[in-house]
Amino acid sequence: SPDPTWRLRPWITSFFLYFCKVIPQQLKLIKMLKASDLIDNPFLRQYQVKVGSEMATIEYALQERKIFLTKLNIPESIESEEFTEEFLKIVLEDISEKNISVVPTSPPIAKFIKRNRRYKKMLPVGIRI
Repeated sequence: SPDPTWRLRPWITSFFLYFCKVIPQQLKLIKMLKASDLIDNPFLRQYQVKVGSEMATIEYALQERKIFLTKLNIPESIESEEFTEEFLKIVLEDISEKNISVVPTSPPIAKFIKRNRRYKKMLPVGIRI
């Protein structure tokens, strides 16, 4: 006797693909940031962005006209390459507007600047990545 589910298979496949691919992509978009989400907290010396109940931060030290980006903290629940890149872009744009040089001492931040040439101009004279 023929399989009674043969008519449902295409629908089941498309339903499965939708929930495995489309929904996670939409959730990632929800986690994307806006510049207005960024908080520069000079008392704690860190940039902060709140996503739901989680807080991502970049710790810094400010000396003269240089900002040393020392530590990137992103909670596991919101950690993704897309989120990290978006967070770093927003922070670096904020620093750029203040006309301050950037010294990335955190390896992930240095790696990001190395891959994104437009931020290399923010490095102080003599610093190469």
